[in-house]
Amino acid sequence: MAVINGGHLVGKYLKEVEKVDVVFGISGGHIEAMLDGFTQYGIRAVDVRHEQAAAMMAHAWSVYAGKPGVCFLTAGPGFANGLTGIANAYLDNAPLVVLCGRHPLRDDLKGALQEIHQMDIVHPITKWAATCFDIRRIPEYLSLAFRYATQGRPGPVFVELPPDILSVGVEESQVTMPAQPARQYRMHPDDQDLRAAADLINNARKPLFLGGSGVGLSSASESLKKFIEKTGIPFMLLNYGRGELPDDHPNSVMEMGNLGLMFGIGQTDVIVAAGLRFNWTLQSGQLIPPSVKLVRIDIDPHELDRNCRATVGLAGDIASVLEQLTAQVRENNHSGWSETLKAAGRSVLDYELRMRETPSRPIHPVRLVAQIQKFVGENAIYVADGGDTSYFGLGFSTREKQGVIATSAGLFGCLGTGLPFGMAAKLARPEKKVLVLSGDGSFGFNAMEFDTMVRHDIPLVCVINNDCAWGMIKHSQELSLGCDRLACAELGVIHYEKVAEALGGYGEFVTKDEEILPALTRAFASGKPACINVMTDPKATSPATPLFYQSLKME
Repeated sequence: MAVINGGHLVGKYLKEVEKVDVVFGISGGHIEAMLDGFTQYGIRAVDVRHEQAAAMMAHAWSVYAGKPGVCFLTAGPGFANGLTGIANAYLDNAPLVVLCGRHPLRDDLKGALQEIHQMDIVHPITKWAATCFDIRRIPEYLSLAFRYATQGRPGPVFVELPPDILSVGVEESQVTMPAQPARQYRMHPDDQDLRAAADLINNARKPLFLGGSGVGLSSASESLKKFIEKTGIPFMLLNYGRGELPDDHPNSVMEMGNLGLMFGIGQTDVIVAAGLRFNWTLQSGQLIPPSVKLVRIDIDPHELDRNCRATVGLAGDIASVLEQLTAQVRENNHSGWSETLKAAGRSVLDYELRMRETPSRPIHPVRLVAQIQKFVGENAIYVADGGDTSYFGLGFSTREKQGVIATSAGLFGCLGTGLPFGMAAKLARPEKKVLVLSGDGSFGFNAMEFDTMVRHDIPLVCVINNDCAWGMIKHSQELSLGCDRLACAELGVIHYEKVAEALGGYGEFVTKDEEILPALTRAFASGKPACINVMTDPKATSPATPLFYQSLKME
């Protein structure tokens, strides 16, 4: 009978059952057999330069490819390095599957190499975590992992695989291999609640639809389109929901921007919030006046009344709930109200709109974004990473699903996610241009991934919004401490483009407005991973900075 080792069982399950084509990580002795399993079954292993980037890329793969991302970590330091990415995926509800090595079971309590209680550390930041002790149960554990990652509210899962089961053999006849991946089950709200929600929507004079990451994770574009176009409701899509309908859809009020949204919310009479958590970025729901009727749709029932009680709560998969709701709402036209919202947004954003068209020296970040948009266009994927840089980057416009994501603007506020997300986007959608707008501080966290991009031929373009500082921190300290007491906030002029060049990529240094478009032309034409280091106005700040400052003010 044929004998297969545990590492090859991992590869066989991933390829034949879950149809996994690519995984992300760094090699290590504890997981050697698993690495060979990837080779044996034709799974592409993208080896990065830091495990946090591996977890972040797998997280991003789940966003851009629409299926769970898989990363592999070796034991001890490899595990510890991956924790930032796992924690970020946990707070972002990303279906991330982490396969991790461990010191040998036979060496427990002997002071083995890299012996650490990994499970105790990882449990609080995963949806499910388990150690597999039996080689014959590897497919069973992997099946459980994928099921927990994707069913209900998605989230990261963790499977610890000791060398005692990865590096030994077993008769294949003793192993039960699932014939297919776990089935997806959908939950639906009660008919009574659906009717109540439809009544609110039908009678609304100034409704607004806000869609969050749940819209994207549910792949709700078709059901959302039917709902929006039947009801005529103006809408704004945020986070991973961005692009499920294009920004230039007639009902979209995306041009209001986040700042315009804060003012527009107060003018509505009914808000439909789908797959959107009312966290600190929405002031925990305090932006919504008590008079506004609120319909909340979420796959997690616990979210429906969190921070802001729903008038009607609909628990279920976003796409499925929207299909049911569409059947009960009337056809309507809110184009006049939609134009009112857009006009209000233009009024609020008047300064920014003028800055987009005005060359400046030093370059204003708003102008930088406008020039990038002019060259790259709407059929591209944009990733923004940084504090103020995230706010400015959300000004990009797109027709692509998940086409504009501010990776560090989520609950974890995780800087350094931009390059890994951009890399995963380019791998998942190689035909699209991918541009990462990174703060200079954020760039430093994963700058060595330019080596990964060169080795694996991932030709994205990274533009650095270089204000020579941790901009949001610097401007926040100016508000709270004073300009003469800045601490650990300034970085100075650093030639990051030289890092990209040294690692085999393309680099340019830009200081003038008229240099931006030619630099972008050359960067994309190079066919290499490229870094354009743009010196921007160090005094420029965004409206997000006062929000950040106020969120940490204790008196």
